[in-house]
Amino acid sequence: MSDATEWTAGADVDWDAQAPVFDDEPDHGLRAPEIRAAWADRLRGWLPGQPSDVLDLGCGTGSLALLAAEQGHRVTGVDASPAMVERARAKLAGRDARVLHGDAAVPPVVEEGYDVILVRHVLWTLPDPAEVLRHWRTLLRPGGRFVLVEGVWGTVTPAGVPVDRLTGLLAPLAGRIRVEPLSDDPLLWGKSVSDERYAVVAEV
Repeated sequence: MSDATEWTAGADVDWDAQAPVFDDEPDHGLRAPEIRAAWADRLRGWLPGQPSDVLDLGCGTGSLALLAAEQGHRVTGVDASPAMVERARAKLAGRDARVLHGDAAVPPVVEEGYDVILVRHVLWTLPDPAEVLRHWRTLLRPGGRFVLVEGVWGTVTPAGVPVDRLTGLLAPLAGRIRVEPLSDDPLLWGKSVSDERYAVVAEV
């Protein structure tokens, strides 16, 4: 499989059409208390201990953004789908959060405005991840961090990004890089999974 095919497999998804049913997936909507608690616990370990500015790119319906806001962070979500943005705004109403319509690759935000860039299952949909990561790096303040949740799904035509490729792309941009495997925790996904799922926390 070519790099272009591997990285752009999600580009043809109609995310507006997916929005009404997006939260039906256990790890998207986080409706079950045990799944919500599992993600909240992981997020607590990935985000700074003090209130910080978090940029959630490709935020979808805002489930992770809501968890971050509930933990005391100031959250900006960005999504290219107007339908997703509408649902995220409703979910985050009353929180110290805002949701913007825009391209996750080049979000409509200022440089060095954030302590954390939080991204879950988005890089695999973008055509030039190296360039995207370089741009995202300019949005982080000194001492900021990437929190990237990614993986590889499927066996016949796998889609996603292997962990070694992502850490290789981050190496020129970050200092300490930590990888946390996620495949072995069924509470995160609402079921047991056998594919590659992981989080990378990279401090700049």
